[in-house]
Amino acid sequence: MPLLVIVRHGQSQWNLENRFTGNRDIALTQTGREEAHAAGKKLKNIVFDTAFTSLLSRAEETLRIILEEIEQVQIPVIRNSALNERSYGDLQGLNKADTAAKYGTEQIEAWRRGYEIKPPGGESLKETAERVVPFYKQEIEPLLVADKNVLVVAHGNSLRALMMYLEKLSPEAIVSVNIPTGIPRVYTFSSHLKLVDVLYL
Repeated sequence: MPLLVIVRHGQSQWNLENRFTGNRDIALTQTGREEAHAAGKKLKNIVFDTAFTSLLSRAEETLRIILEEIEQVQIPVIRNSALNERSYGDLQGLNKADTAAKYGTEQIEAWRRGYEIKPPGGESLKETAERVVPFYKQEIEPLLVADKNVLVVAHGNSLRALMMYLEKLSPEAIVSVNIPTGIPRVYTFSSHLKLVDVLYL
């Protein structure tokens, strides 16, 4: 049975500083690197055939550390902007607490977690899904159908969009979903790509 493992990148500098990061290219912290090493240790028993990541360095570095940890640096790695974090538009770089004080916590949560609501000048989760899901169907799904194990290292919202599709979550249900940094989530499929099991390691 093929496995799909998704991992949100380790803690970035702006995660640490409680700032909206979005599609800005912000590096990992030392804690983020440690999270990536810990993720790799949890994945040592899985042999992957292909890995995917975004074009942002925090995801690329997380993937590199994981592959080194599991001694599988030789597998094909596909980088694509479809897996980039969603754009938070005018909020990018702003402190989340300061922004909540200005706009109200309810508005901030709607921008961060809502499905169709987009932050000023930014991208909604719906729009993020409109690039993530077609990429998954075209590039990743055929590998799973061929009984290959796939690793995807990306971002909180690009992975939330993928989770919605894989787990058939409603726009209402996805609001409460927050993907932790550096924790592998494993999807087990049947030979007909029916989802058999899903869990965090």
